Amino acid sequence: MGRKKPRIIPAAWANGCDRRRCFACRASGAYCADVSGGFMHSTIKAMALGLVAAAFGLGAAAAMARSAPPLSQLEILKVESPACGFEDVSDGRSQTRCDHSGPNIKVYVLEIGYGRQPHVTLDGFEVNGTRSAVCENGSSLVPCGNSGITVGYIYIFDLAGKQEGTFSFSNSSLNAPGNTMSTQIYIK
Repeated sequence: MGRKKPRIIPAAWANGCDRRRCFACRASGAYCADVSGGFMHSTIKAMALGLVAAAFGLGAAAAMARSAPPLSQLEILKVESPACGFEDVSDGRSQTRCDHSGPNIKVYVLEIGYGRQPHVTLDGFEVNGTRSAVCENGSSLVPCGNSGITVGYIYIFDLAGKQEGTFSFSNSSLNAPGNTMSTQIYIK
């Protein structure tokens, strides 16, 4: 029997999100994503924390921490565009129902577990994005903020003027078993 899929719950708009940065993942409500950090920012922050821990002799405590869980889930949640607003695509469909073609398309992806470095493309061309940590709160996923144990990430990719095509996301687990997961959708 597989692990029960966490339910994404509504987040308080008081956390600095506005309606354009929030999206409904399920019929149960909206999930609010923090889009302030990027891939490079997260990497630099992690390296800085490691250097501080080493400088203060905290290496032994870090070595006793639990290992990062492998990738267990990838899901394209939403496609956003001026033409269609937010389209929920979390049912695993192979293409969008709405015709999003036009500039300013964004794609929201949920990754559970820890991956190395995602490979993200639209028709083979690399796509840039940001990521925000999500933490488990009981059976729900919430933005981590300043506390909690990170269980995965929400990625937001800006297609930068590209108007349609096959969006692909793949990543390999940071730890054993080193599995690779991927997902894709054709954006009309």
